Amino acid sequence: MKPRDRALRQENAFYKELIGSLPGVFYMTDARGRFLLWNRNLEKVLGLKSDELSGLSAPDIFGEDEKRLIGSKIGEVFQKGEAAVEASLAAKDGAKTPYHFTWRRVERDGEPVLIGMGLDITERNKTHQALQRHKQVIETVRDGFWMTDEQGVLEEVNEAYARMSGYTMQELLGMRISQLEAREQPEEVGAHIDKIMMRGHDCFETRHRRKDGSVFDIEVSATFLPECRKFFVFGHDITGRKRAELELRVAAAAFETHDAILITDAQANIIRVNRAFSEITGYSAAEVLGKNPRIMNSGKQDRAFYTRMWQQLLSGGAWAGEIWDRRKNGEIYPKWLSITAVKNGRQETTQYVAIFSDITERKRIEEKIRNLAFYDTLTELPNRRLLIERLRAALPASARRRDYGAVLLLDMDRFKVLNDTLGHDCGDLMLVEVANRIKSCVRGMDTVARLGGDEFVVLIEGVSRDEQDASRKVGMVAEKIREVLARPYRIKKREHYSSPSIGIAMYRDHGESVDALLRHADLAMYQAKNSGRNAVCFFDRVMQDNAERHDALEGDLRHAVGHGELRLYYQVQVDNAQHPVGAEALLRWEHPQRGLMLPDQFIPVAEESELILEIGRWALTEACTQLARWRDDARMRQMTLTVNISARQFARADFVGQVGTLIGQYRIGPKRLKLELTEGVVTGDLTGAVEKIKALRNIGVDLAMDDFATVYSSLHYLKNLSSDQLKIHRDVVRGVTSSEGGDAQLVQAIVDLARNMDLRIFAEGVETEAQFAFLKRHDCKAYQGYLFSKPVPLEELQALMDRQR
Repeated sequence: MKPRDRALRQENAFYKELIGSLPGVFYMTDARGRFLLWNRNLEKVLGLKSDELSGLSAPDIFGEDEKRLIGSKIGEVFQKGEAAVEASLAAKDGAKTPYHFTWRRVERDGEPVLIGMGLDITERNKTHQALQRHKQVIETVRDGFWMTDEQGVLEEVNEAYARMSGYTMQELLGMRISQLEAREQPEEVGAHIDKIMMRGHDCFETRHRRKDGSVFDIEVSATFLPECRKFFVFGHDITGRKRAELELRVAAAAFETHDAILITDAQANIIRVNRAFSEITGYSAAEVLGKNPRIMNSGKQDRAFYTRMWQQLLSGGAWAGEIWDRRKNGEIYPKWLSITAVKNGRQETTQYVAIFSDITERKRIEEKIRNLAFYDTLTELPNRRLLIERLRAALPASARRRDYGAVLLLDMDRFKVLNDTLGHDCGDLMLVEVANRIKSCVRGMDTVARLGGDEFVVLIEGVSRDEQDASRKVGMVAEKIREVLARPYRIKKREHYSSPSIGIAMYRDHGESVDALLRHADLAMYQAKNSGRNAVCFFDRVMQDNAERHDALEGDLRHAVGHGELRLYYQVQVDNAQHPVGAEALLRWEHPQRGLMLPDQFIPVAEESELILEIGRWALTEACTQLARWRDDARMRQMTLTVNISARQFARADFVGQVGTLIGQYRIGPKRLKLELTEGVVTGDLTGAVEKIKALRNIGVDLAMDDFATVYSSLHYLKNLSSDQLKIHRDVVRGVTSSEGGDAQLVQAIVDLARNMDLRIFAEGVETEAQFAFLKRHDCKAYQGYLFSKPVPLEELQALMDRQR
């Protein structure tokens, strides 16, 4: 071998060894993306052998969802000379590893080639995510937080401290802590900083000065970390506590309030109580002085509860929360309790002051509203809302256990005859008897619900893992219910005969939705009716064939979205004087064969697919476009426009960004756009929903909570969602002037609650003057319904506005 060839071979071996030892992955491709050279790390990450890799091109080693991006980036390299991207390598076994790639174009033997180098960024991503979580925690705590360097210069601060101080977060960054300190001089602050650096930690009380010059008390907990030479500080605003302590010392007259007051010494022995204490608890002062408050312990809170209470009281000097106690007569009652530690000049606790109020009535109202929302007032059975919640829990539970359950849907044959001949009071008596008979046929763990009218549902869970055995058992239960319900009914000394038609839908892990399951049971029930009534029928696939029209409708809807068949109609909204103040944008579909279709006819189909997102985005964009046109129209420029937002649309991560972009794009006032939400937007993620709603409110958009009266589930939702307006559903409005049912009481309860929470009440579906008058008397401020106008095209709305003028 010639010396020159030997040297060339040695040089190639050297470069090959050098490439093989590079950190991360390395490869070279030709202009068509085919691999020419690569290092061992690339084979290891991909789990491929050399001969397997040689047959691939560069985009093939990435995930399917990134191939298009990689292809465009490679093209960019050959055009511009270099590029960088973050993407995941897809191994042979399906594992994905994130890498940061740098690509460069070079010449090799006169031909352009691409050199790619990638570094594993898995750990970097984990660190970034941990940092983001850390920042999220800091941003969500109620206490102030700031980080400073060794000189006390603020380098990081949270929104809570910005609110405390009156500065913006941007203004605070770069300030010295001595500029905020109101008690210590700058040299004293410097000495304090040195002290904390030596000790590593300190907790103390001081005073800070706000941007407007006012001063507030703050409790500071500071930690110095030598490894990063930073101070991490949390500050708790104790202005209220200090004020309370002062008031307790100097305002003896305030002792006799409507709230109960109990004062103990430092050892928690009662030394004084007020008159309200005796009225609430039943104990006289003489009976409790010198005793520990635990004599009123109800036993409903465990030892851990009181341990946490005292830990917070001892560390923070105050505690507040809901607790259950026992009166002298043995009655257990709920109360709202706040405890404050009173300290002397040496910061020693001398007394504890407890203030509490009896919240029995508030609890009763909450329970009443919950029952109105979740239970049928006539039969006291779960209503549709509660049934749906239990079904949503039952389906995944069945999938986990891999056993069968069933839904039985039934109604009573010839029930209308009884109502028409004997009256609704007799019909109600029969429905109560039907409910009791059904409950007598099932287990305590099964759910019996009333959907409305004479329609009932039975949910049977955990029947059997064997399909035939499960069907046999469910059939026996259904037959028992049929036989019991077919017996004569003795109503007001007269016998009435009726029988049920029962449809059964079995379920397991077939991925069926709640709506589909109920639809199957409904199809089976109507098959039972068609077969002669007083019968039981199981759902089968023949019935499914009849439901295929549903799929055809979905196909037509897909065509409609892309071919401009959707329209917005507008229903005017008025104030107490019936003056127009806004409108609600309502969807309509001009179907080529079926004509104008209402949302109820196609929105449920859209919600079962991704179409609801496209439709929702179109409706929101169209509404913003219309608001922009109204800006220059004297008739319409003050009108608000309400747009309904579906739960799936709201759940999109970019939803808030979409709204902000549209407002900016069309240059509309955000207060003129109102988004109408249902409680369905928070059932999966309350915390995430609250953050989105806060972000929307920061933009300036008004929010309305729809269907509150019919889908209300917890005061917890309402307290956290911070909506501007509650909307009373048309189904409730329809019954407010009726002597039957609890709609009037429900409206009153919701209005009372909204007034306490400073929320506006809006009623839809107002069709009669009587309904309007009732709602007006109950402090409703805005209305919508056929009494004022039906939903109309834009031209008719503008004509209506002309007539109003």
